[in-house]
Amino acid sequence: MIVINARFLSQELSGVQRFAEQISLSLARLRSDVHFVAPPGPLVREDVARQLRVERIGRNRGHLWEQVDLPLWLARNGRPLLVSLCNTAPLAYGRQLATHHDIAYVRHPESFSWRFRALYRVLTPLMLRRVLALISVSEFSRQEIASYYRFAKQRIHVIGNAVSGEFRSAAVATPARPYLLAVSSQAAHKNFARMVEAFGLLHDLDVELHIVGSAGRSFADCRLQASGQGERVRWLGRIDDTRLIEEYRGAAAFVFPSLYEGFGIPPLEAQACGCPVIAASSASIPEVLGASALYFDPRDTQALAEAMRRVLLDGELRDSLRRAGLENFLRYSWDLSALRLSSLIDTFLADRADYLPRFDPLE
Repeated sequence: MIVINARFLSQELSGVQRFAEQISLSLARLRSDVHFVAPPGPLVREDVARQLRVERIGRNRGHLWEQVDLPLWLARNGRPLLVSLCNTAPLAYGRQLATHHDIAYVRHPESFSWRFRALYRVLTPLMLRRVLALISVSEFSRQEIASYYRFAKQRIHVIGNAVSGEFRSAAVATPARPYLLAVSSQAAHKNFARMVEAFGLLHDLDVELHIVGSAGRSFADCRLQASGQGERVRWLGRIDDTRLIEEYRGAAAFVFPSLYEGFGIPPLEAQACGCPVIAASSASIPEVLGASALYFDPRDTQALAEAMRRVLLDGELRDSLRRAGLENFLRYSWDLSALRLSSLIDTFLADRADYLPRFDPLE
């Protein structure tokens, strides 16, 4: 039996949870020996829990469940191999594969609360001392984690994100007013304030900017930046995937201005829906998008505005980016990522049942 830590089903959906959820759904179709466990009580996505046949265990929730209830349950059930697919894992259990997406909390501390930063600064080094191996989502993140924590690169396995099947291109009616689209969580390093400022430089064009994401401190900064632009900037808040797909399909282009990403799923979703992408030339973004996007320096407001202007005014450029994007997103597949995870699981089931991991510094 392989146990999957399904605590992610009790959390709001972001890129980290989407990775865990989609990998789990594909892995469950791939093998019959995986068993999903989650905290007691209602889960945020009960429909996914039913598909995965999740067993509720323990009495607590949150970090307390992960650090106390889960390892105790594993000890009582024969110490099976555990796979933790979000950024945290039980510290009292060594026979596990864990996942860490990136170290944004180190590179951009301004995006996170002091409690979050303190928790991760304590938990992550302890987790790395315990796990059999680590999973991350890009070569960029692999290098970042290995360098910062002095964790051996050969023990970090890259398993990328992908796009869910419902994100696909389709013919749509031309919107009454063309718009650019941006999708993000509420973090300062997502760089939305600078994007809104750059959009303000396009005052001579009849175009809107649609922003999807929950409200937060960084979005408040964006709203302040957007003051004076009237209804040209539309704040859509959190929306479901059906509405999000409609936004992708109708947009003239998708803007991804982030300063730091371990991977970045939204531009791939946009490409799958046939939306041209302009993106920051930072962190893992060029690794993920290759030659399929129009890049800009995310710290240069004028360069960002010029990229927006180019894609809005140049129909041939949009068509070229659209074709390149439809080819690029096909490089990624949740089934392929699950197959890679399954192969990694088999490696440790085969000959490392009694292996106790050690903290290995870089050579």
